[in-house]
Amino acid sequence: MKISFPFGLSATALFLALVACTLSLWAQTSEKPSSSATLSNSCIEVPQSMTFCSETISLARFDRRERMDRELLAFSYMHSTTLQMIKRANRYFPIVESILRENGVPDDFKYLMSIESNNNPLARSVAGAAGLWQFMPATGREFGLEVGHSVDERYHVEKSTRAACRYLKQAYARFGSWVSVAASYNAGQGRISRELDRQYEEDALDLQLVEETARYVYRILAAKMLFAAPTRFGFRLHASDLYPPIPYREIKVEETIEDLPRFAKSQGITYALLRTMNPWLRSRTLHVHGSKTYYLRIPDKERMYYNPRVTFPHDPKWVVE
Repeated sequence: MKISFPFGLSATALFLALVACTLSLWAQTSEKPSSSATLSNSCIEVPQSMTFCSETISLARFDRRERMDRELLAFSYMHSTTLQMIKRANRYFPIVESILRENGVPDDFKYLMSIESNNNPLARSVAGAAGLWQFMPATGREFGLEVGHSVDERYHVEKSTRAACRYLKQAYARFGSWVSVAASYNAGQGRISRELDRQYEEDALDLQLVEETARYVYRILAAKMLFAAPTRFGFRLHASDLYPPIPYREIKVEETIEDLPRFAKSQGITYALLRTMNPWLRSRTLHVHGSKTYYLRIPDKERMYYNPRVTFPHDPKWVVE
């Protein structure tokens, strides 16, 4: 069968044209990116070492390096979670830093709080841990928090942070190492002590542990790197993107409030706003027993509205111009 070609092209000419086109496409796709090109997928370089609570942690050994690399990748590509963590930090880090300082606990533990709850005071795990510091009910009570049906102080920002300080200082008295203290926050002090003895180790980072605990301290270190330079992870926030502190006034409560929605209306706000400002309220009634006293926060009616011109970054490194 004779094949005819359009436009008068011979078979040889068409073949040569196809070869030339293929070579041209190959040359274009095989070009190296210019130095100014930005790769869509990249990795944060793992440092040789980091400091945590003034303790130097070497990350040079292959197992430590690869564990740290995993956590840096997680923060880089879990975009919505990481962005919200930074946004919320602008509201809660100033409060938490002050309490850590007052109690003699290293500032780096705010990053432990960050990985526990993503800086969300309403966070609750499937196991029942709650609040910024993710206390279980029994542990919360052990360290001075009220945990009940109508009041759960695990959700109280200041009170839960002070309880966390009590735990951390108790653990430090036991271990003498803030790294071991951090590991124990996930696994429990008893388990870390037993494993240090059973595995003949002195450093909690050298223990063979379940995956969640083995990752835990590295996640804290990755969070510290993230907050030191979010742009390295690809996050470019403006000051107006951050969540500002909400000005409020406090009302002292010494008697039971049977109807919190009605109380909220009497203060000119919604019940939903009352619960948002006081996340430790867990029902429609606030029961006051004995000489117990509570303080309810009522948001400022004018300054609770979003105004990007008065939102300032707690840390200038979190934002770009």
